Amino acid sequence: MTVPEGLKGLEPLRQTIARHGLDARKALGQHFLLDPAITARITSLAGDLAGQHIVEVGPGPGGLTRALLDSDAATITAVEVDTRAVAIITELAALMPDRLQVVEADAMRRDLTTLCPAPRQIIANLPYNVGTPLLVGWLRQASAWSRLTLMFQQEVAERICAAPGSDHYGRLGVLAQWTCRCGMLMHIPPGAFSPPPKVHSAVVGLIPHARQPDATLFRAMEQITAAAFGQRRKMLRGALKSVGGEALLTEAGIDGSRRAETLDITEFDRLARLHARRTAAPA
Repeated sequence: MTVPEGLKGLEPLRQTIARHGLDARKALGQHFLLDPAITARITSLAGDLAGQHIVEVGPGPGGLTRALLDSDAATITAVEVDTRAVAIITELAALMPDRLQVVEADAMRRDLTTLCPAPRQIIANLPYNVGTPLLVGWLRQASAWSRLTLMFQQEVAERICAAPGSDHYGRLGVLAQWTCRCGMLMHIPPGAFSPPPKVHSAVVGLIPHARQPDATLFRAMEQITAAAFGQRRKMLRGALKSVGGEALLTEAGIDGSRRAETLDITEFDRLARLHARRTAAPA
């Protein structure tokens, strides 16, 4: 692809970072990804971006932002809470104002679906300290997104993609796989970042299923999985006592002596639907 005119002659990212005095802050979970080959690879993993409106969360100095601008994406909206990074991305937006807009906001407190029209995607190197709660929030509105391509700590990525019975299988994996088709796309070593984190990272792709739960059913699934995995060493009849216990399990046709990590997504779906129906029924 031909480099867009506005991106020609850009200074190296390290020079931009030095000019703005942008040191990575632990409190913000910042680890900057500067290698253009890796950011280009992440962008390509998101599939054909032609006509897509992209939301990037936590762009930092703009390494991934540059790669997104070098793609066929219709627009990119960069959401950044760090005022120092906002200044850098604003400089970049001034070069391509028709394609890049900057929103200074905390993504935890902002409905990102309001920032751009459909079809929309999220592509982001997420801050490590808020990656999981951000994802759960986006799963609640999965029907609004055509795809999510997200970088997490590798341990979190493994939890998202984990199969029943595995060590990493838990609440996050159930919620993610219930609403999306999930896959591990890329592993990234600590040395690719500045400063290097103490852990490896991985990129996960999530493609929302055509049919999505409504808000009531999603809330029921959150309650079921929180109870089941909150006491995962217990048998389900004990772990699920607060949400129906043995009676709920019997109605779902699930043996109460089993433990949460042995249930597949279909069985959790059955429990959530029964729980939603029970809680909605008049007393």
